[in-house]
Amino acid sequence: MDMQLDFEKTATKVSLVSVAGNAVLSFFKLLAGILAHSGAMISDAVHSASDVLSSFIVIIGVKLSVKEADREHPYGHERFECVAAIILAAVLAATGLLIGYRAVAAVRARGEAQVVPGLLALIAAVVSIAAKEAMYWYTRHYAKRLNSPALMANAWHHRSDALSSVGALFGIAGARLGYPIMEPLASLLICVFILKAAYDIFRDAMKKMVDRACDAETEQHIAECVKAHPAVLGIDRLQTREFGSRIYVDLEIRLDGGLSLVEAHEIAEQVHDKIEQEFPSIKHIMVHVNPDEA
Repeated sequence: MDMQLDFEKTATKVSLVSVAGNAVLSFFKLLAGILAHSGAMISDAVHSASDVLSSFIVIIGVKLSVKEADREHPYGHERFECVAAIILAAVLAATGLLIGYRAVAAVRARGEAQVVPGLLALIAAVVSIAAKEAMYWYTRHYAKRLNSPALMANAWHHRSDALSSVGALFGIAGARLGYPIMEPLASLLICVFILKAAYDIFRDAMKKMVDRACDAETEQHIAECVKAHPAVLGIDRLQTREFGSRIYVDLEIRLDGGLSLVEAHEIAEQVHDKIEQEFPSIKHIMVHVNPDEA
């Protein structure tokens, strides 16, 4: 339970930092876009504003995921994190499509007189790139530490915003150099970046929703931990499955057939406790004992 409380507290703190940072950044970029007459910067501000919503989605998903198991959810609620990531991907995709629609409309109106964006828009793009990249690494650090798909999805949301600001930077610079068509083209590029991030987030969340096995390296480390017990003669079966941010393990170990039931049970308990101690992300282990036939 303490681990769950630490997980919720840390994930919420990281998300609230994202909310505050994105709120300030989106307001600054929107103001810069309006004052400097930059459509690309306004599109980028909309993207940052969507990050505020995504952070609240993460907070809700995390709070639901740490709830204790109940009759309707006997295996816990960890998959609510994946649900939050899928919703985040949908919000991100909708934001990208809206920006893309506006960009196409601007490209079609390219024959009309276009205002050259001001220097403030260029400065805002540089500030956004630095701020969003910092937020990406900050969120990514805690997402890896907590093994949180929702936080990792939010981290990639920050990275996609940084990339979109790079596109806005080139578009604004191109427009100021006498190529106004570069601004709406930059918004189209932003749309592509956002849709790619949404797809990656959705794909990763779906993998965690369909009981995918852990990677081979993790399973190898679990097997080595089991074999380190002197009474274990071998492993007959080792199966793992990811359940949101946690892992379930089904294990069959081979012991001396001459051991009593009590002795075999004690060894199985020792193996069980050792694995949980070594791998905090493992939520439940089922250990079955087979007698050695040799």
